[in-house]
Amino acid sequence: MSDLFDLSGRRALITGSSQGIGLALAAGLARQGASVILNGRDAGRVEEACKGLTEQGFDAKPAVFDVTDKPAVEAGVDRIEAEIGPIDILINNAGMQYRTPLEDFPADKFELLFKTNVTSVFLVGQAVARFMIKRGAGKIINIASVQSELARPSIAPYTATKGAVKNLTKGMCTDWARYGLQVNAIAPGYFRTPLNQALMDNAEFNAWLEKRTPAGRWGDVEELIGAAVFLASRASSFVNGETLHVDGGITASL
Repeated sequence: MSDLFDLSGRRALITGSSQGIGLALAAGLARQGASVILNGRDAGRVEEACKGLTEQGFDAKPAVFDVTDKPAVEAGVDRIEAEIGPIDILINNAGMQYRTPLEDFPADKFELLFKTNVTSVFLVGQAVARFMIKRGAGKIINIASVQSELARPSIAPYTATKGAVKNLTKGMCTDWARYGLQVNAIAPGYFRTPLNQALMDNAEFNAWLEKRTPAGRWGDVEELIGAAVFLASRASSFVNGETLHVDGGITASL
């Protein structure tokens, strides 16, 4: 059974992986034998994250480019394929959040959210898939959210972006499964990450979350690794177009 989850000899590109969920998933895939490529816009932070993984004995390399910039994405993916090697696994993790009441939500922030959370998934997914299609195999994992299903005050545009990621995942599966690709999504609940720092610092929100979540707590980013390894490995060879919720039960309970 362990062979089903073995990622030895596989190469994974994880976007937005200098910290938080992306870095945790990179480390988790590396522990299963994968070579990992960390991506971000800040070269210093990406290099530091790579250093941390290599010091643990993992094979980690940097790929610094803006996932919302089509020419930069295409050049970055082409460089990886030519100089590092084939991308077998892609995790589209890059994302952002912005909170304010919907009636006051700035149009430029709305556009930035879609560019960061949705356009990046399309651009990087497309660039990587073109190589995967030629090889007849590949794993793409998009990071969705419980907000793919549910809304909360002050984050309506974010909710819209994550709903789009869920449906884009289905669309990628519909177009690319015939070529041997498996495209799925992970929908995290509330995890302790820099993106959620404002919520973690809010005592009222913490109390609400503990009552609202059947598990009664925040998630730890390490608890996302199993889902990522499953979807990146041979164990999920006939799983396609699915969104796997890792949320302590929050979407299962009123």
